[in-house]
Amino acid sequence: MNIASFGGGTNSAAMIIGMIQREEPIDLILFADTGGEKPHTYEFVKTFNEFLKTKGYPEVITVKKVDKHGDVLTLEQDCLNGNRLPSLAYGFKTCSQKFKLQPQEKYCNNWKPAKDFWATGEKIIRLIGFDAGEGHRTAKVYEDKKYVNRYPLVEWGWDRDDCIEAIVKAGIPRPGKSACFFCPASKPSEIKALKYQYPDLSARAIAMEENADLHTIKGLGRSFSWADLSEQGDMFPKQYEEYFDFDPPVCMEGCYDG
Repeated sequence: MNIASFGGGTNSAAMIIGMIQREEPIDLILFADTGGEKPHTYEFVKTFNEFLKTKGYPEVITVKKVDKHGDVLTLEQDCLNGNRLPSLAYGFKTCSQKFKLQPQEKYCNNWKPAKDFWATGEKIIRLIGFDAGEGHRTAKVYEDKKYVNRYPLVEWGWDRDDCIEAIVKAGIPRPGKSACFFCPASKPSEIKALKYQYPDLSARAIAMEENADLHTIKGLGRSFSWADLSEQGDMFPKQYEEYFDFDPPVCMEGCYDG
């Protein structure tokens, strides 16, 4: 049984396209929605689902974190409720575990085909889209008694350019970068680009920053606040479209969303 982790970005889309080209089966495709993705990512999930239907493959299923009452809890609201920022801002990675990995695992634990498969004593193959240039990251993703990880792009030797080429040849628009709009891993250029492309999301990220009770860091940038950076003005109004058409891998280990 093959289950694909789909991040809504270039790598995971290319991985699934490559599986389709090779006529390899995929039984389930999961997208963990933190509630903080940019609009172009949500649109790409819809576009990709239409592509999957034409190929006879299962559509992407979106999973989300829920609180103890069973209500959807976004990462943004969790931060606002606790007067804090995402854990990466403090040097930790628990937000990835809570809002990406756990919702997917919970879904699989309650998905009958997976339960029946585990009952045979076999492990499920978890498909992860690290590209050939990210082979070093494979050692940092855990396996357990239920799963064995597979990295098709690494197997095929597909680097970032190969992934982009596969998407273009499939006739699908490039997805743009997939990451939370308030991600502490964002570069200064990305933060300013966000303000230009999605000013409402930029304002929400700064509101989260201002709501946080900070002592050891200055803001979402750890050593600087996004609010201060935002006041420096726009950077590249002519180039922002080209920038957002490129989606480099997020630098959070364990928060794969490519």
